[in-house]
Amino acid sequence: MAMTAYNGITVPAFMYGTAWKKEATTQLVQLAVASGFRAIDTANQLIHYQEALVGDALLELAKQGFARDTLFLQTKFTSVDGQDHRTPYDAKADLTTQVNQSFQSSLAHLHTDYLDSYVLHGPYSRRGLGNADWEVWAAIEALYDSGKTKMIGISNVSAEQLSLLCAKVRHKPMVVQNRCYAAFGWDKAVREICKAENIIYQGFSLLTANREVFVDPAVRAMAVIHGTGLAQIVFRFAMQIGMLPLTGTSNPQHMTEDLACDQFTLSPDELHAIETIGL
Repeated sequence: MAMTAYNGITVPAFMYGTAWKKEATTQLVQLAVASGFRAIDTANQLIHYQEALVGDALLELAKQGFARDTLFLQTKFTSVDGQDHRTPYDAKADLTTQVNQSFQSSLAHLHTDYLDSYVLHGPYSRRGLGNADWEVWAAIEALYDSGKTKMIGISNVSAEQLSLLCAKVRHKPMVVQNRCYAAFGWDKAVREICKAENIIYQGFSLLTANREVFVDPAVRAMAVIHGTGLAQIVFRFAMQIGMLPLTGTSNPQHMTEDLACDQFTLSPDELHAIETIGL
């Protein structure tokens, strides 16, 4: 299973997210890869991620025969507003310098000389895009031009902001990663832009942001019909509507079950029921 962005780069169709794993990060990344995940998402942001511990896991995995080119590594540049006092760059430097310092720090943490995907963790502006957003995106574009990252993207972005970005930049995002709420049509407005622009949409918090889905009788009935769990119904739904889901489970059994969610297919009626569940 894989998805391909407009620049021809393919991404494994399921991604393991490493937020909030703390000191368990190394063990859980190794477990995820051993279970079958080949795409890992992290960020250079010590409040929520331990990027260096992802790197420790990669060193151990290399000893076990998992070569760097068999894994898809995605990390992020996080602005000062999203950091605590432990910034991975000089917080007083200009934004372009901050991006470059954060990127080099990520390469060192992850023991690699390139990234598969580098993502802006979120726009600086709540609405629209300001000078800081354009400067940071230009710095990220330059990293892409240099070949040091195979893809670039943006996270936590609104439909308005994504439209602006696509209209004005040299390189559109190749990936968009957003928290995905059933109550907002599973981020339908942003997903539609991604579909039109051939951008890979990555959905996170698919389970934690949508607890109402798990008590819905129709979804529970689907799990019985397909002989699977409720989480797997949500992940399969995401895949079938063209989304790349992230999971951050720390349970080995759930990892295996999640990766097996491509072994059944939801009907058009089932997809429609889930897509409109919160509306």
